[in-house]
Amino acid sequence: MERVPHVEQAAPRLELCRKSEAPALDRGLAILELLDAAPGGLILTEISAAIGSPKNSTSRLLQALMDRGYVARDEVAMRHSLTGKLLRMGQPQTRDVSLVECALEPMRGLRGAIGETVQLGIAVGDEGVIIEKLESLRAVRIGVNIGLRFPLHNNAPGKVLLAFREAPERDGAIARIPLERSTSRTITSRSKLREECEGVAARGFATDYGEADEGIHCVAAPIRDGRQGLVGTVWVSGIAGRMPKRRFAEVAREVVNAAGAIERRMQA
Repeated sequence: MERVPHVEQAAPRLELCRKSEAPALDRGLAILELLDAAPGGLILTEISAAIGSPKNSTSRLLQALMDRGYVARDEVAMRHSLTGKLLRMGQPQTRDVSLVECALEPMRGLRGAIGETVQLGIAVGDEGVIIEKLESLRAVRIGVNIGLRFPLHNNAPGKVLLAFREAPERDGAIARIPLERSTSRTITSRSKLREECEGVAARGFATDYGEADEGIHCVAAPIRDGRQGLVGTVWVSGIAGRMPKRRFAEVAREVVNAAGAIERRMQA
């Protein structure tokens, strides 16, 4: 999976609602939006300056958000960042059961079968977001954070989230998203990405042969609801030496089976 680099920069100044009847709520929501745009986290003074609120007031708002579990603070660097709580609240549900609840047991089985890191993601606009992970139990493994956003063109789960959309929505996304090159194998042509999506839809799974990160391979499958609408994607990420291209067919069978098990749990 692609890792999003953190670049130190000043936090942008946010415009608060001028006529808000709940200014504290407005500032609290502004903090959440600010942290959403800062994956590396922000310190108190940066947040205070960005929302135009005194440090004491901002500190109280941050403490309330931490008490509620929406924000976490690194006690060494003193940087604040979002937790996965908002993602868990917004994930697809069937009756009273969430996608993560339905996925955990099949994900454990998939990790046991393949031995590599297993992740679960959904689409948020023209990006994907990781909402759950089970890291490999091996000493050398791929580590990612819940809440990490990833593009849709250079990795297996992203291709799934593109390929299994309705055709007009898929074509619109392909036309919009920036096709930035990450490695020599990244798809940067819109026509080739469209062809890739057609192949993914026909096969029922997607692969990533070091297209986002050198030496990292992924295999992903779609999770659909009873009406065949796309709910999310489950995938395996492995180091190239342990999950070479010749294993993709074997891994794909296990990933597709896990996706089917998640679907059945959601429909039960």
